[in-house]
Amino acid sequence: MKQHIPNFITLLNLFSGCIAVVFAVLNKLELAALFVFLGIFFDFLDGLAARMLKVQSEIGVQLDSLADMVTSGVVPGIVMFQLLNMSQTGGWSADNLIGYENTQTMIWFGGKFYTISLLGFIITLASAYRLAKFNIDEDQVSSFIGLPTPANALLVLSLPLILLYHSNDALNAIILNEWFLIVLTLLSAFLLNANIELFALKFKHWGFKGNEVRYLFLIGSLVLLLTLKFLAVPIIIVLYVLMSLLMKTSGN
Repeated sequence: MKQHIPNFITLLNLFSGCIAVVFAVLNKLELAALFVFLGIFFDFLDGLAARMLKVQSEIGVQLDSLADMVTSGVVPGIVMFQLLNMSQTGGWSADNLIGYENTQTMIWFGGKFYTISLLGFIITLASAYRLAKFNIDEDQVSSFIGLPTPANALLVLSLPLILLYHSNDALNAIILNEWFLIVLTLLSAFLLNANIELFALKFKHWGFKGNEVRYLFLIGSLVLLLTLKFLAVPIIIVLYVLMSLLMKTSGN
């Protein structure tokens, strides 16, 4: 019975991702972000449960990647699609993000559709390729090669939340600039598949020794989140990459 517990948690990740897809398509980006965050929590929990119960399995690995493809691959692509579409309308309002009817942004059911918005799905394609490589790479156990899809999803999903909760003219102009969004899309696709070794937040034990970087990263992330809220998310992703590169340089 216990061998099914991690897989059940993984399915909760997938279920959360399915709900997030619905909200993202309806342009309710705040609710989409909520269910992506929930799915990523389940993604962390299923691996922890598998290690604690000592029931790691090949089907669990495959199922985990399939769930991540939806929650951390499909949803960020749709969100970037929506943001690029918004960048073409000449502005935004809270209605665009929480899903009230707007003929210019309710794009899937008869509303306006900008071709450039399709570039957002580069994130989905890059995520699929990254997850396929991960499934056949036996070296990515204690570290990752390239940015994990959940981290990339958090980066993309933070953008509408920054617009909604940290709204000011300067930030709005940057985030809804089509060139900023295109460059970010290409950068995230590159980072997902870059040959860069990044540490994993997998604790074999809870002691500080051997987990120094993980604890420092988690404490630093918590401080940033408490002080900067959603603005902290892009900074945390940059910090994650930089700390990983420093670890590699120092030989740790």
